[in-house]
Order: sequence, then C-alpha cells, then structure tokens
Amino acid sequence: MKKYKKTHAFMFLLLLHYSLGQSDYAPYFYDNGPSSISGNMALFSISEDTPVGTQIYILNGTDPEGDPVRYGLTFEKGSTEYFRVEPKSGNVTLIQELDREKQDEISVIVSITDGRNKVVETVRVFVTDANDEPPEFQSLPFITDVPEDTAPGSSIYRVHAIDKDLGSGGSVSYYLQSSPFAKFTIDGHSGILRVKPGETLDYETTPTHFVTVVAKDGGGKYKGRHQVLTSTATVTINVLDAQDMPPTFVGTPYFGYIYEVSVPGSEIYTVSAKDGDQGNPNPIHYSIVNGSDGVFDINSTSGCISLTTPPSLLKNELYEIKVKAFEVGSNNQQLDYDVTTVTVRVVDLNNHPPTFYGENGPQSKFEVTMYEHPPAGEILRGFKITVNDSDQGANAKFKLRLVGPSRVLRVVPQTVLNEAQVTIIVEDASGIDFEKGPTLSFKLLAVEIDTPERFSATADIVINLLDTNDNVPVFTSEYYIARVPENSPGGSSVLSVTANDPDSGSWGEVKYTIYGSGSDLFAIHPSTGLIITQPWTSLDAEMRSKYNFYVKAEDSEGKYSIAEVFVSVLDMNDHPPEFDEEFQEKTMIIGTPVKVQAVDEDAESPNNVIEYSIMTADPDNAFDINANTGEIQLKPFIKSMEIVHNITKQKDCKWSLVVQARDRGSPSFSTTAVVNIDITEATPLKGPMGAFLMKSRDNPLRALGIVTFIILVLVGVTVMISTVMYMRNSKSNRIMPVRRIIKKRPRDQQTWKFKIPVIKLSSPAEKFLISDPESNPLQETSSPRLKPPPPTAPCLPPPPPSSSRAIERPRAVPTISGALASKGSKKAKPGRRKEGNISSALVSELKMKLEQKINENNQGYY
Repeated sequence: MKKYKKTHAFMFLLLLHYSLGQSDYAPYFYDNGPSSISGNMALFSISEDTPVGTQIYILNGTDPEGDPVRYGLTFEKGSTEYFRVEPKSGNVTLIQELDREKQDEISVIVSITDGRNKVVETVRVFVTDANDEPPEFQSLPFITDVPEDTAPGSSIYRVHAIDKDLGSGGSVSYYLQSSPFAKFTIDGHSGILRVKPGETLDYETTPTHFVTVVAKDGGGKYKGRHQVLTSTATVTINVLDAQDMPPTFVGTPYFGYIYEVSVPGSEIYTVSAKDGDQGNPNPIHYSIVNGSDGVFDINSTSGCISLTTPPSLLKNELYEIKVKAFEVGSNNQQLDYDVTTVTVRVVDLNNHPPTFYGENGPQSKFEVTMYEHPPAGEILRGFKITVNDSDQGANAKFKLRLVGPSRVLRVVPQTVLNEAQVTIIVEDASGIDFEKGPTLSFKLLAVEIDTPERFSATADIVINLLDTNDNVPVFTSEYYIARVPENSPGGSSVLSVTANDPDSGSWGEVKYTIYGSGSDLFAIHPSTGLIITQPWTSLDAEMRSKYNFYVKAEDSEGKYSIAEVFVSVLDMNDHPPEFDEEFQEKTMIIGTPVKVQAVDEDAESPNNVIEYSIMTADPDNAFDINANTGEIQLKPFIKSMEIVHNITKQKDCKWSLVVQARDRGSPSFSTTAVVNIDITEATPLKGPMGAFLMKSRDNPLRALGIVTFIILVLVGVTVMISTVMYMRNSKSNRIMPVRRIIKKRPRDQQTWKFKIPVIKLSSPAEKFLISDPESNPLQETSSPRLKPPPPTAPCLPPPPPSSSRAIERPRAVPTISGALASKGSKKAKPGRRKEGNISSALVSELKMKLEQKINENNQGYY
C-alpha cells in the first residue's frame, strides 16, 4: 500500500513538471519585412546622410504568455557601434555617423527576452547611398608637352575622375573653366583635351598654358535636398618650340667708333642675334653684306667687327655696314636670316681736358674784393676767366657749374663747345653778406658731357667782402620787465637792456636813450644800456605802481630800433592802519553787531590787509570781533539785558573796548582805537522794513535816500491813477445819441427788491450805482457799459433770474450824467441776507427817484 502511494506521488510531481515546462514559451520578434520600420531590423536599409540622434527603427516582438519583454542590441567585438536601443520601448537611435563608401553593410545582434527566455538574432542593416562624395581626379598632377605646330582639333591629353557615389551621383562629366583666351576644349564624357578648332599654339607668345578642368557628378539627394558636387584640377600644357621664327638682332641700333689712336685689328663693335625659336634654337652665323669698303671684317661666329687698315687711310668719317645673321641647319645649309645696319663714326680721341685761363695763362684760382649785397643780376667784372678744350667735336663739349652756397651766384654760359669767356652773375644778394662771413668760396667746374672719359677741370673762386652799414640794432627782447622796491634810493639799478648790431667798426656801436611817459624818473647809460632811477627820484607804490616807457638803440648813422620797458614798483609795508577816530561811540542793540573800520594806505596785499582784535575790554569776556570785517558783537550767551546786568554792575550798560587793527605786512604795523559801546534792548521791528532799518542803522543817509525814493514812486503812481480816472469819468459824462433798446421782461418776473444801497461818490456817475453789500467788490468795475436799448415804454430793470450764474455783470441803464447799474449777486439762501437799518420810507423815496430818472432818460431818446 505504501509503495502504491509513493508511485502516485511521483507520477503527480512528474505530471506537474511536464505541464509547467510545456506552457513557458520563448518570446519572438515580428518579422514585418525589409520595408518596415519595426520588427527585428532584418534587411533594414538606412541612408548614410541620416543625422546622428535620429530614431531609425523600433524593435518589436511579443511573448506568447503575454509577459513584458525587453530588447537588446549589440555588435560584434571590434566593430563600430552605430545604434543604441531603449530596452523597454525598443526605439533604436543612430549614435554614429554613417559612410556608405567605407561600410555599406552593418551586422547587428538583436535580442528579446521575457526575463526567463532570451532570443538572439544576427541581422544585416544596409547603408544606402547619398550624394556626399565629390569626383576625385586620378593620376595628378596633369602635365603634358605639346608641339607648337599641333593642328587645331588634335587630342593632346585625357583627364580621368572617379566619384564613389552610386547612381547619378557617381556619374562624372567634364568642362573647362571659361577664359577669354581659351585655346582648348574638352569632351564632357571622355575627358579628352583638344586644341580648340581655329586656334594655334605659339611658343614665342605663350610657352606654357594652365587649363582648369572641372569634374561634375550627376547630382543626387543629400540630407533632403538635391546636391551637385564638383572638383577642379589644373592641366599644365608645355608648348614645345618648333623652327618657325627667323633670328633677330639684340640691342639695335648699333654704333661703333674709330679713334685716332686705333690700329688695324682693333675691335669696332660686336653684334649679337638670337634664334626666334628659343625652345630649340639653331646656330647663328654673321657676314657683312655691303658698306665695308674693304676696311672692316666680321667674325662669322662671334659677330665682332674689326678694323683692317690704319685710321689715317680712311676716306670717310661715317660708314654704314650691312650685317647679316642667319641660321645654320644640321647640314650646314643656310636657313632663315635677318639684316641690320651698324653705323661706324671716325672721331677725334678725347685726350685733352678742359682748362681755365686767366690774364696770364692757365690759372686754378681767381680772387676778387667787393662790397656786400650787390644788386641781383650784377656781373662780377673783377673776374677775367676763359675756359678751353683742345679736342674736336663732341670731345670738346662740356658744362660749367658753380659749387658753393646755393643759388647765390650763377655762371654763364652753362654749356661750352671748345672755348668760352666765363661770366659770373649775382643771383641772390642776401647770400653775399659780410656778417655771415667776410669771405665766400666757390668751386668752378668744367665737366665733359658726351665723352666716356668725362674729363673735368676745377678752379677756386674767392670773393672777399667789404662791410656796409646794412643792419639795424636789434634788442634781445621786444619788451623788458623790471620790479623795483618802493622807496629805493635815487640812482638804484632797475635793469639792463641789450641791443646788437652785427655791423663792424663804428657802424656796430650802439647808443641807448629812453623816452615816453614816466621816463623822466629814470636814466639810461648810453653805452651799456643800464637803466637806473634818477638821483632825486623816490618811487612810491601808493602814488604810482606801474611805469612804462621806450628804449631806443641807435647806431652812428641813425638806424635804430625800439623796445618797451615795464617797471613795477613793489609795495613795501610802510603805512600803518588808521582808524577814522581814536575814540568812537557806538550803540549796540542786543543781537546786532556794530562795526569799526580802519584803512591801510599801502598799495598791495598783504600790506593793506587788516586784521582786527580786541586788546582790552571793561568788563572783559563779553564781546567777540570778526578779524576780517571788524564787526563787534556780544558773546552768543548774552541774549537779553538781564544777562548784561548780571555781568556788569553799571546801570547804564556801557563798555569801553580797545580795538587793535594790524596789517599783514612784514614788518607788521598796528594801531588802536577806544570804542565805547552803549548796549540797549529795543523792540525789534517786524517785516521787511524792520529788517531794512536794522541793517541801515549805521548808515542813516542810505536809509533816508531809499525812503525818499519810495515816496516819490508812490506819488507818481497816485498821479497816474488820478489822471486815468479823470479821463475815464470825462468820457462817461457825455450824452451819446444812441438807440434805446428795452428788452422784454421775462414771464417769470420776480419782485424787484432793494437792499440798503451803498452809494459811492468817488465819481459823478457812481451816485446812480446801487451796490449790494454782499456782492463781490471786484465786480464793481468789471462790467462794460452796454449800448442803450431802442425806444420803448419805460420800465424798471428786471431783477436777476433765479437761474443766473453766481456772479453776473452789472446791468447798465443810461442816464444823462452816468449809468445806473444793478450789481448781480449770488443766489441768496433764505435767512442769510442781512436786513438794513434804514426805514422802508427811505427805500420808497429812492425807488421813486429812480423811476423819475428812467422816465426822463427815455424821453431824451424820442
């Protein structure tokens, strides 16, 4: 039984294990095909221009049991990792830039797992092409040699370029960069370079050509847009010279000379020619065609022309020889040639230099004595100079010039043939100045012009100058400044002036004099220029501190110059300060200072600057003094008479002060004054007038003058106002024949009520004005006079309506002598107007008189 139970238990466990194992299936990828962007990436294609960071694919799979799955993506060891996957979502992102030309297929290991089972697959991802590679030329550099006689249209070279891209982006075509002088063309498909039809090559003009070839691909997409890529290369074409140019002579025209000392065989001239085909030149030989007359020969290979007879046997002075240069071919045959002319002249030998002559023969130094500053253009006739060259023709041609101070003298003539008389002319008279130097030296040069030897000769020109009185004495300064202490004794030195006259002898001696305002107090030494004060003079800065006069420097012939002298008298402290009175009486109101003043007659500060101080006071310690202004005031703690009484026992409150005034000079002087001060306490005046009177108590005349001025201004204003009022009243009393206009009374009339009238009789017209005491007084003169209404039945003026404004203009009623006006007022509130104290009888009487006047006025208009 126990064995049976054990067998059943084992079978149950085995069945349970089998059932569990059969239900746990592995996850798997969806296979959506190569065109899908989700699945297992098998045969997936991606463009090489896809930007890094782009999500390119989604790994997609499932688990049969519905368990969540995770994805993995790896690469083979050692290979570049181009992608990364997000394990949960399966999003595959590009992390490395792709390049199809380097790797067009990528092997990727993808995996999917449910946590228990893992499925791994190796898939291939294909990289598709984008047009990102330009064409590349092969076999660089491109260099070729082409004969210059190559026929137009001939092929001369072929270029080749490869583009690694696929499709249209990998196809290559060619063209040449445009040039206005292009001599070549290229086949766009094959890259074959040809000589352009109608064009020829010329080695002599352009031995080398540089042609720029452009290789262009067929274009394609790159990063979403169409792109065409190009490359360039330079083809160097060396043109090979061909025998197509004749020889040419170099350095023409040719000139040769035969001299009197030449001998047979002497070289006259060597001609030179070169083949026009420099790339492949032929040998050049020379020969004389004609013009030799049997006296010249030429070396056939060097081109050297030589003399065959002595010069004395030559019959002509000029020979023109025709020389031929020709190419020699490989078989010594004569090829192309050129002919030129060699001119040979028989000339004198330049064997004599120019020579200067005086009255007694050849001479190398010429000297003259003259006065300075001769007029410009004058000929220096003291020189007798002749110059000569014994050679003939061009050998006897030379130039003359003077070397020395610039543009002072010039020589005539400047060009000489054989012989000439030399003339020296003054050009700049200011350069001939004795004061600059008593002697002038020049070099006279004669130099041949057109000779290879360029012989020359030199002569010394010396001019000794005599002085004239041509200069004016000149002061060392235009003005002089001196400072002299006051009270200096007579004869004291002031300053010394100096004037220079560069002339020599008595002309250079200077005499000094002074003149001008203030010069009578000074004297000057006529020879030394020392200025001193007169012996009887004592300068005082308080009387006059500034002097200026003129100094005259004159030579023996009366030529002079003037300078101005300024003399400042330095103030010395020689006056003590002085008070107006030695004993002064002052009245001081508490809180207000009193002032003392001293005067120092010195001219300048600090000698006339005064400082004040209190020497003694009885009682002491009650006053302060302003050291600069001399204002004396009580100590700050003394503010009332009670404090004053506490300080002193004197009932009259008088102090006696000794005030000192001291100047700031050196040495310092001082003086004192006794100031008696009576202290009082007055009721201070209020307002601006009070302040003014307080300030002016020490200067009553000033206060009186200001008060008088104010009174005169007020009187003038009063007269003007009276005149204006009179003129206005005169105009208002006139009877004007105007129409009378009576306005219709409004329906909502109110009873005319009269208040107690206030009659102002300042003018005749105002006795008819009825004023309301509560009205604004400013409105009494603000209403203009209205025009009278047209004739109508007389009636009283209507009362102001209830809706009238707060302030109305007065209503005017024309009369014979004035105007009757009703003053508008604010709308009265009940109980606020004050009743008058005059009886109602008086009001009725006044009302009757007004009606009578109105009736009379209305009748006057009819």
